[in-house]
Amino acid sequence: MKPTKLPPKTAYLIASGDLRLSANQVCWPAQQKMEAALAKAFAAQGWKIQRAHPIDRATGHGFINSQKMGMEVFRHLDPDSQLIVAEAVWQYSHHVLAGLTTHRGPILTVANWSGMWPGLVGLLNLNASLTKAGVRYSTLWSETFADAFFRDGLAEWLTTGNVTHDQSHVRDLALLKLPAEDERLGRDFGRRLRREKAILGVFDEGCMGMFNAIIPDELLHPTGLFKERLSQSTLYAAMRTVSDAEADKVIAWLMKRGLQFKFGPNEETDLTEAQVRQQAKMYIAAVRIADEFGCAAIGIQYQQGLKDLAPASDLVEGMLNNVDRPPVFTHDGQRELFQGEALPHFNEVDECAGLDGLVTYRLWRELGMAPENTLHDLRWGGDFDGEYVWVLLISGAAPPAHFIGGWKGASSERQPPMYFRLGGGTLKGVSKPGHIVWSRVYISGGRLHADLGVAEVVKLPEAETARRWRETTPQWPIMHAVFKGVSRDQMMARHKSNHIQVVYAPNEKQAHRATRIKAAALAELGLEVHLCGDVRLGG
Repeated sequence: MKPTKLPPKTAYLIASGDLRLSANQVCWPAQQKMEAALAKAFAAQGWKIQRAHPIDRATGHGFINSQKMGMEVFRHLDPDSQLIVAEAVWQYSHHVLAGLTTHRGPILTVANWSGMWPGLVGLLNLNASLTKAGVRYSTLWSETFADAFFRDGLAEWLTTGNVTHDQSHVRDLALLKLPAEDERLGRDFGRRLRREKAILGVFDEGCMGMFNAIIPDELLHPTGLFKERLSQSTLYAAMRTVSDAEADKVIAWLMKRGLQFKFGPNEETDLTEAQVRQQAKMYIAAVRIADEFGCAAIGIQYQQGLKDLAPASDLVEGMLNNVDRPPVFTHDGQRELFQGEALPHFNEVDECAGLDGLVTYRLWRELGMAPENTLHDLRWGGDFDGEYVWVLLISGAAPPAHFIGGWKGASSERQPPMYFRLGGGTLKGVSKPGHIVWSRVYISGGRLHADLGVAEVVKLPEAETARRWRETTPQWPIMHAVFKGVSRDQMMARHKSNHIQVVYAPNEKQAHRATRIKAAALAELGLEVHLCGDVRLGG
């Protein structure tokens, strides 16, 4: 069928959704609200929006819910038309990526600004996937779609097919001069890692359509890292070899450290001891497999597949990322595995975070600083006391070493049933005040890149923390972060992932020094490095 050309001043709109029906149904009202606001914004500029795929009355939503459906939708679109990808909620980028790679007309990705309905998180993943795929696009976001920032950006896109954003906060490391000692330390570390090599254990690639989170082997290998491709079915099979007694020792260790389990009686809605016992078995199985294959870091996908067999992996991931964690022994009990060390875990098998996390863990060890690091979602934020404070939030991977009170300040609550049918506990806490180094490894122009910066984790009043949790996901760990020298819109325009990597430094001065050393290390590994915001080049 030959695509029909749109009338003048008309743009197509598509909406990528989840793969899970329950998520699409619950989130659909938020998408409808956003699309109505977008229609008004376009009408104010004399344009109309035409939905490129209908609302399915049988399923109760209007999302593209699979790669198959996405390809079918694009077969009927004029490839030269102006196209909007409107995202009010989390989405699977691969649902629409195939069609977007061959679309010739101007593409605009648009997100709402909400914590509860994280379209901005989905947008960042889609943008990063498009960047990796070499697809030209423009991007905008808004709370109301009536503010000047959005109106001006939309007018620019409708007129020129592009939106220009301020990225003056970015400096390329290749054009800068680092202090000689910082450069030497970083370069020496990078050379050793590349020479000695290390293995990333990947339990199934491509979580939730995150094309941006898969590093092609030919880009990864020059860094000295290599993938051991493992299967989540192997992990599940290994869980079945772990005894109840072994699992109960893990749970007892956690309770002795002060972790509060929020148990309830209902398997479908509450966290239960049976769910946590399965998580403890997953933890033991993952450590044993990592030891067997010589993995220096591992990533569990969980979505999809494993979610239909076992409770969530999130409590497991947080334990793995913490140096102080329950001991795991070989099957015969003769040898403790990774004794005195964390086993860095990259949530949602995000390989860019895996590379970053392993480099960070080992470099921080050498620098004598606490090595625990994690990714978070760049979830949402708002002004507080004159500063823009981001909400960084992730369902798993955050180590208790980051929390106020450590293990005693941590709790485990059931994952929301909408996404996690079989439950399982999170590892929840409030991140402690202090200075952090943030980073993101990503792919652009067929090369590995890394953005680095310094941020401050601030302590907000309990009432404000509670409000932010209510507006997002209250079961998950939270970090209140102020990115130094980077505005909200600069971060959104530049950041190439829904994820951001964070690690603490002892103080502000050490955070800047560690950023410089890490920048040199990543450059030695062959990455193109960019310093973002207020990163001091000396002192």
